Amino acid sequence: MSNKHDAMIAKIFAHPIAANVDWKKLTHALEHYGFTVDMSHHGRAKIARDGNELVIHTPHHGHDIENKDDIMALRHFLTELGVNPVEA
Repeated sequence: MSNKHDAMIAKIFAHPIAANVDWKKLTHALEHYGFTVDMSHHGRAKIARDGNELVIHTPHHGHDIENKDDIMALRHFLTELGVNPVEA
């Protein structure tokens, strides 16, 4: 597995919550771990795997996800599906 993908997953689980998660790098890391990321025209992305889905807001300006609630929701979603920085 790629170290850069592992590092991106670890950033989602970082304490304190990271405020500068690069959207493109996160998308690539999620796809690496078998997730699909579908973008909508309404500034949202649906992240799915194994019949489970999460919808988060995509960055409006720049490339970083700054909404800490979305990062926390993603953290919980990944944990539910068995993806965490130790196993990633």
